[in-house]
Amino acid sequence: MRQTLTEIYEARVADGHLRADPAQHAVLPVLESLRVWLEANPTRKTGLFAGLFAKPVPPPKGLYLWGGVGRGKSMVMDLFVEHLEIAAKRRVHFHAFMQEIHRGMHAARQRGVEDALAPVADAVAKELRCLAFDEMQITDITDAMIVGRLFQMLMDQGVVIITTSNRPPEQLYKNGLNRALFLPFIAFLNSRMQVHALESPHDYRQHRLAGAQVYFHPAGKSGAAIDAIWRDLSGGGAGEPLRLPVNGREVELPRFANGVARATFWDLCAKPLGPADYLAIAAAVRVLILEDVPQLSASNYNEAKRFVTLIDALYEAKVRLICSAADVPERLYIEGTGAFEFERTASRLREMQGADWGSA
Repeated sequence: MRQTLTEIYEARVADGHLRADPAQHAVLPVLESLRVWLEANPTRKTGLFAGLFAKPVPPPKGLYLWGGVGRGKSMVMDLFVEHLEIAAKRRVHFHAFMQEIHRGMHAARQRGVEDALAPVADAVAKELRCLAFDEMQITDITDAMIVGRLFQMLMDQGVVIITTSNRPPEQLYKNGLNRALFLPFIAFLNSRMQVHALESPHDYRQHRLAGAQVYFHPAGKSGAAIDAIWRDLSGGGAGEPLRLPVNGREVELPRFANGVARATFWDLCAKPLGPADYLAIAAAVRVLILEDVPQLSASNYNEAKRFVTLIDALYEAKVRLICSAADVPERLYIEGTGAFEFERTASRLREMQGADWGSA
């Protein structure tokens, strides 16, 4: 007999893979009801005679699951997607999905399509019955103007949407440009989705890292330890690239899963990135694993300056940092122009190693 999501969750708690949490447990029946419906209706009827003999079954409301960082939202959504036995499903980070939508709209405009969003939404709806978004947040005016119509188009074509967010619907795009134009979408979310707060008191990423080593040196000997941290925090997946829109271009994090990003110093500091790029990274991730920070000096001054800017952005956003470097923070940059200014960065790197860093 097939196990319910609650039974699967309880089995993982029993074998030590998960820690029991009432808030996570409470949302599982909601997800289970969506799972049962989707497996009973794995595809939508399309074509000329689709509605001739039987009225299409209206899909249920989707789920908007929100709560503080590290509370297990992504984990329970991934549990649902993993055990949803239909082919037409997809789990994707919200930023990455919106970039796909923008690219599709650009291609449609080049073909002379007047409503560029319509063919893009149609293509998604033809492929998917269930779309699971992770980390929904609206920070870009372009996304704000598109996302309402996109959700309505997908839902009207029978796509069930499940999304996680750190904010309730009412706080999406808070203080954003022309936010009044975005307010109807908030009303739409509240009417067409089940809004569920995951009010766990525990930050599980912090719990797993509490007391753990998070700064490794020398970098060359830390690969196995960092791989283990990545597997634990990411849920064991390989991760996917995360591309963030910044001022009309993209910044890429090579690996991203469950709110955790993994990149090398060279990925983020050897490229011509600036404060806006690092702020976008800090807003999009809750944990950054940064590997292979080299010895810094006047010979790589530009890279060192970018590293300082990156650490400042992560520090201000309370992002948890896992880092491998050539030496301890105080000896990373000991001579040359910028060495004195680096003392503040070294101090922040020390502070960010604290067991409770980012929990406030």
